[in-house]
Amino acid sequence: MKKRVLAGLLAMTMAAAVMTGCGKSSGSKDGGKESYTLGISQFAEHGSLDNCREGFLLGLEEEGIEEGENLTVEYKNAAADMGTAGQISDSFVSDKVDMICAIATPSAQSAYNAAMDSDIPVIYTAVTDPVAAELADQDGNTVGNITGTSDKLPIEDQLKMIRQMLPEAKKIGIMYTTSEANSVSAIAEYKELSGKYDFEIVEKGISATADIPLAADSLLGQVDCMTNLTDNTVVASLPTILEKANDKKIPVFGSEIEQVRIGCLAAEGIDYIALGKQTGRMAAQVLKGEKEAAEIAYETITEPGFYVNTKVAETLGVAVPQELADSAVESFDEIVE
Repeated sequence: MKKRVLAGLLAMTMAAAVMTGCGKSSGSKDGGKESYTLGISQFAEHGSLDNCREGFLLGLEEEGIEEGENLTVEYKNAAADMGTAGQISDSFVSDKVDMICAIATPSAQSAYNAAMDSDIPVIYTAVTDPVAAELADQDGNTVGNITGTSDKLPIEDQLKMIRQMLPEAKKIGIMYTTSEANSVSAIAEYKELSGKYDFEIVEKGISATADIPLAADSLLGQVDCMTNLTDNTVVASLPTILEKANDKKIPVFGSEIEQVRIGCLAAEGIDYIALGKQTGRMAAQVLKGEKEAAEIAYETITEPGFYVNTKVAETLGVAVPQELADSAVESFDEIVE
């Protein structure tokens, strides 16, 4: 039997209100049928993961698989709860969907555990470190009928950008969820590279959303700026963090475009719609029977883009170097609530 990742997920108490679906699988592995039922499990509701979902469906559409035409979509959101993510995955397997699309690491791990003894392929996206999440081996090969895309952060590019924008800064604060494998992996890389740019990383681990206000207060009292990961629990509470940081005039850097749109100063990040499209094209190969998920290595977008919020820069009194301003993929002159 294949190794089950994060065995603790399977031991979680199943709530009475298990979400159910009524979709009947109509696709087939050999591509002999023309319509498909897809289960989308999204771990939390925030801009980057929403963009992944939008891009995923666009990628499928580019390959001739379109919702309302030959595709039925069952979408469920775990609201950043790992127990609920497990329930969602189990319900999709029970419904015998043709494929599970899992958005973010906890949902991907839950989907893999639930589907491994079935013939349902799992395609994931927004998984920062598939190896650390035990969805791929040390050589990057898939561990089962599962593949997808990584949103690995361009951490060195981010550190370089922060140094350009804040030449006097010494300490960078990072808040992260200790149970998220992608966040633990990113913290380790930040620590490894920070000295190269004369930074000290001050980390603050949390276990739940309720921990964030006190953690933010503690962290903001120790640092010159903060940088955000793609940590799902933290991102879902980013408005709270930004409000506290703005009161203290401490810049917060994001990890992708949506975080900059809502009030982070800047980011060297990836385009999550593009990441979703990439994942959708991979999924189409599997649905059409062209390849098994186990035959496709996970993929990563390697080119980051610079995003900046000039309104935030003005409010904080931070000058955006012309070189960075000229390279911006997108600039915002307002904060979107």
